[in-house]
Amino acid sequence: MKRDIKSMYPAELGEYFESIGEQRFRAQQVFSWLHKGVRVFADMTNFSLKLRELLDEEFLITVPELTLKQVSKMDGTVKYLWRVQGDDLIESVLLEYAHGNTMCISTQAGCRMGCVFCASATGGLKRNLTASEMIDQVLFSALDAGKRISNVVLMGIGEPLDNFDNVMRFVKLITHPGGMNIGARHLTLSTCGIIENIDRLSEYSVQLTLAISLHAPDDKTRSRLVPQNRDTGVRNLIDASERYFGKTGRRVTFEYAMIDKVNDSPEHAALLAELLKNTGSHLNIIMLSAIPERTLNASPNESVTRFTGVLAQSGINFTVRRSLGTDIEASCGQLRRRNLSSTETVNGVMGSNRQREGKRA
Repeated sequence: MKRDIKSMYPAELGEYFESIGEQRFRAQQVFSWLHKGVRVFADMTNFSLKLRELLDEEFLITVPELTLKQVSKMDGTVKYLWRVQGDDLIESVLLEYAHGNTMCISTQAGCRMGCVFCASATGGLKRNLTASEMIDQVLFSALDAGKRISNVVLMGIGEPLDNFDNVMRFVKLITHPGGMNIGARHLTLSTCGIIENIDRLSEYSVQLTLAISLHAPDDKTRSRLVPQNRDTGVRNLIDASERYFGKTGRRVTFEYAMIDKVNDSPEHAALLAELLKNTGSHLNIIMLSAIPERTLNASPNESVTRFTGVLAQSGINFTVRRSLGTDIEASCGQLRRRNLSSTETVNGVMGSNRQREGKRA
């Protein structure tokens, strides 16, 4: 099998070039080509024909196929459906903010965490994505949009800490100055709370933002919403976040989806305030985005007002986050691994009507 060259570090490429009698500087040339979106080795015009042919024999260049592109009529959010290796279909989202363009990417094809409000978990886990497949979502979305991506959030399909090694390789590659050079402080990794891997992440001392999907302040409610909690517990998760903050100096963000008559009472707010006080964390309040497989509903405005009123009185640092792309199912919890046939539709668009851009090399 050919090796995945885009998932390799420059140092690893340098070792390869030395092994075939080439100079190590070739590694940075290849790395630059790959992270500018080259699709075939034949286009690396500063290499000899013989070397390009050798690279083609040894390695593959991942290039996703753009299967469907949807643009929100509400706010301009763009959702991409990519066909990646093995014919898996994953989604990623480009969001425009005043501070720059943010790419929300998937880290797995599917998810095994089973969070009841999340579309990503409805089909289970198919496989982990490679570092190159994560890079490709950022790279080829930027090329398609003609815009620079300044921020990346690992909040799409999958649990990033369930694909730890590939995700950390992605982080090192996407932040490399010879590649896309996106600063670590502009990366956000979202997790439902795999504690041992939160601790592993803290050992890397990467200056990214850790976002923990909390969604409930007590074990009974959270275990109903986030099955992973049965193995961890809310208190242990908070303790892990404190250890992370202590080792990295990076403030942890907690995500809280407001769900009608489930986790949105003033009593829940008081428990949440008690849980987060003195942690130095930030709380993001999110309106639940509906998915057809579940009967859960977003909290009405009056419930949100009461809930946030309790938080404000308690001195909790929070933001009520605006949902983007809801009309194209691009909001938090709505991305999913797709299975398109000639008769299946996505928001009324036939799966067989594939766009021609971005086909695999």
